[in-house]
Amino acid sequence: MNEILPNIEIVDLAVFLPKSNVLAISDLQLGTEEMMVGQGIFLPRFNFKEISSRLEKIFSELKKRGVKQLEKIVVNGDLKQEFGKISEQEWNEVLDTIELLQKHCKEIVLVKGNHDMVLGPIAKWKNLKTVEAFYLDREKVLFLHGNSTKILKEFVEAKTLVVGHEHPAVSIREGVKTETFKCFLKGKYEGKNLVVMPSMNAVKIGSNVLREKQLSPFLKQDLSNFEVWVVEDKPYHFGKLKELF
Repeated sequence: MNEILPNIEIVDLAVFLPKSNVLAISDLQLGTEEMMVGQGIFLPRFNFKEISSRLEKIFSELKKRGVKQLEKIVVNGDLKQEFGKISEQEWNEVLDTIELLQKHCKEIVLVKGNHDMVLGPIAKWKNLKTVEAFYLDREKVLFLHGNSTKILKEFVEAKTLVVGHEHPAVSIREGVKTETFKCFLKGKYEGKNLVVMPSMNAVKIGSNVLREKQLSPFLKQDLSNFEVWVVEDKPYHFGKLKELF
């Protein structure tokens, strides 16, 4: 068990809340390759394949724990990549991803990210709706993408905030070799627990929080006492960020 907080466990790049039987993933950004082609950068299309494989690994791990079907899967923002349109790649890959998730849960919750401004038509195709945030009243956990600190009514009650958007990563040095890994962060925001999820996107590892300027307003603070869980073959607790500088 890799608990980042009581009743919030790390399962690969996802978080699992066993009491509510809820899984959350974030920042898939399907359609990344087609967007990059439009910018003159040509990449083989592997993001969807890698994400699907990773999701199957997560579902397999949960089945080993006796979880046959999840109550809910929360996509915590940025399911797709393009801001102002829906590309052909996005249509196909988002629909296929939703179908994969539906095999493993009773309900999908689509939290709107900053890349999801026109996700509605695809969601409607699958009889789904997008929401600004998702609140688990029992655990007092609020899922929101993390690109805005817009105060929601559930924010006041929530004891824990779970956000994406930042795509956190850290560089680990061993001798002359340095390697960057996706990671979870845990800290505080206005007295509440704050969990920052890594992206599921396989094209980019993420933003090195040790060196790069933070994007999320939730992280525009001193991060030195935030705790780090690096995700590789399994989650590894690396202590506090200040210990990695």
